[in-house]
Order: sequence, then C-alpha cells, then structure tokens
Amino acid sequence: MTRVHTVRGPVGTAELGRVLMHEHVFVLGTEIRQNYPDFPTPWDEEARVADAVAKLSACKSRGIDTIVDPTVLGLGRYIPRIQRINAQVDINIVVATGIYTYNDVPFQFQRGLIFDRPDALTELFVKDIREGIADTGVKAAFLKCAIEKPGLTPGVELAMRAVGRAHVETGAPITVHTNPHTESGLVAQRVLAEEGADLTKVVIGHSGDSTDLDYLCRLADAGSYLGMDRFGLDVTCPFEERVNTVVELARRGYAEKMVLAHDAACFIDWFSEESRLAAVPNWHFTHISDDVLPALRERGVTEDQITTMLVDNPRRYFETAT
Repeated sequence: MTRVHTVRGPVGTAELGRVLMHEHVFVLGTEIRQNYPDFPTPWDEEARVADAVAKLSACKSRGIDTIVDPTVLGLGRYIPRIQRINAQVDINIVVATGIYTYNDVPFQFQRGLIFDRPDALTELFVKDIREGIADTGVKAAFLKCAIEKPGLTPGVELAMRAVGRAHVETGAPITVHTNPHTESGLVAQRVLAEEGADLTKVVIGHSGDSTDLDYLCRLADAGSYLGMDRFGLDVTCPFEERVNTVVELARRGYAEKMVLAHDAACFIDWFSEESRLAAVPNWHFTHISDDVLPALRERGVTEDQITTMLVDNPRRYFETAT
C-alpha cells in the first residue's frame, strides 16, 4: 500500500477515508501581515488557531477524514502553525509544494535562471517532497502551480515546467489552479505533458466554475481529474449550476474523474471576514456534507458515485506519491 505524507506523518492511501481535495487552513499575505498586522483584519494568533481547530473539527464531525491543502509559496505556507493546529484535531492534512503565481516568479528564481541554478525551483520542490519542508519534518505529498486569465506568462511557464519535472522525478501528483473560462486547463495539460507528466495524476483545479461540458469532458478524456472544488463560492458559479454539472458528468460516466472540495479557508486575509460572510455565506468546510451531497442524491447521483468522488479518486491520485 502506498503511504502518503501528512502533517502528522505517513498514512496508507486506504486510511485517507473521505477526502476534500482542495482546502486551505490559512491563506495569508505573509509580508503584508508582518508589516501591516491590522490590514484588512487584525491578526490574533491564538484566536486564529482556536478558530481553525473548531472549523476542522466540524469538518471531521461530518465524516471527512482528510483535507488536501495546496497552500504553497505565494499563499503564505507556514507549516509550524499547521502542525500546532493538527495536534488538536483528528484529521489528516496533506500539504503541498510548488508556487502560486499568475504572472512572475519571485525575483530570486528569475536571477537563478540566468546566473547559477536554472532549475532551482525543481530542486526546492523535490527537497520538500523527499526531505521535508524547512526543519519541520513534514513532507509535501503533491505539487501545485497555477495558470489564470493572463495565460502562459514566462513566470507561469517556468513554475509549471518546474512542477512537471519535480513530478517526473518524485512521482508526486499535481494540482493546477486554472481559469476554466479561458480553457487554461488544456494549456496546463499540454505543458505538463511536454515535461513528461502523467496526466492521470493531475487535478485540473476549479473546473467546477464551468458548466461547459465539452471543455470538461476534453480534460477528463485526456486523463486528468476535474476539480469540482469551489462549492460555496457562489459568486463564480451558482450552487444549482455546480450541482447540475456534477450530476450530468456522473450520468455520462465521469464520476471516476471528479474530486470534490470548497477551496475554502479557516481564514483568508484577501478581504475582511464581514465582507466574505456577506458575499459567500456557504463558503466553508461543511457545505458539501450538509448541502451538496443531499442535493446530488436528490438528483440521482448514487452512493457508489459519491464514494468514488470522495474516497476512491483521492486514493488513486495519491497511490504513486513518494
């Protein structure tokens, strides 16, 4: 049995149980947080840790056993805080390595491309997977990159190809933040395939923002998983449309190519808590358990198909992780 590295150590893929495949414990602008601690919301370390424990405990109480957290460089990854939280709640947290950018990579890597270590990003990603992140002892179990509306900029391509090479070297699977309205998932598949990536080990994230079944089927037919992973973020696609898209894809036989999540966070500092709650009140870790799964069942999605999306597909995704 393949073992997957989590914050609390390796577990067997069969022990992952029900998995939400794209959630964040925290999304933080670390440099802004350090210099402007009250913007846009004051930071209270103890309160945020306690709040995260409560929210993850509620998630666990609904029968979710694992969350997959693609918080990487650019999103405020800080593993010691996650370790502290995970010590207080019985849930598996799987963490990532990679970089989140829509445009440029950090300047250190742009210089490295010219002067000394042209593949520095790949080296660092491999180190996170094989040796662990910083001095925490926690190993990343998958890779993350992004391609958004700006498209395949030089920085995005550099990061994506580094992720592809790290995947080939380690076997760790990949998730890609995409914008389905620009069909950037197809670009990601092309670039990753050029680096030798196994597209059956790639999640095309945020596919659930689209109702374009032709586009979604093209991605799935190329081998990748569809990240139906923004439930609750109703401003980008309404609840009924998200549910109906999953229902139709399941009816067409694509349950084996979908994974579910919210892309939510215990706390995100991109906007105030008040504005978030007002705009997207259902964007939280229990929405799928409380609202989405009942809606899927009412529309004819079977228990076997739900198990496929929540249990079997995540297990298969991580089966070759190292």
